[in-house]
Amino acid sequence: MFTGKLDDKGRLKLPVNFQEFLKSFGEQKLYVTSLDRRLAQLYPMSVWLENEKLLEDEQEHSEEADRIKFTANDMGADAEMDGQGRILFNTQLRRELDLEGQDVHLLAHGGRVEVIPETIYQELRRKEQNPAADLTVMRKRGLK
Repeated sequence: MFTGKLDDKGRLKLPVNFQEFLKSFGEQKLYVTSLDRRLAQLYPMSVWLENEKLLEDEQEHSEEADRIKFTANDMGADAEMDGQGRILFNTQLRRELDLEGQDVHLLAHGGRVEVIPETIYQELRRKEQNPAADLTVMRKRGLK
């Protein structure tokens, strides 16, 4: 996990390993959005297009898929990483997630980079009820 901050123009400078992670998808275009109005996500465009297709084709949970599509489109915008590894977040996303002037935490997984605002990060840390017990359970399930 990496801690960063958006600059005064709304750009997030990614560390080199996150830049390389996104570049590994072989494309320049990204989609920057939120699916839940709490966390932001940086998607390589190919991954985002897969998500759009999945949401469009969803039959059993079509109402949920429609709401997620609406939120993603309402909050999202295309972006590209500049030569210095910075990505611009659109104004609405920055303001609604309160990303301006506070630390954010980055986590790469599942074909995306999660951008966790400091307030949500602290909330998630407080939710850790008993990490040692959780680890014991998962080690019995094969976690190394």
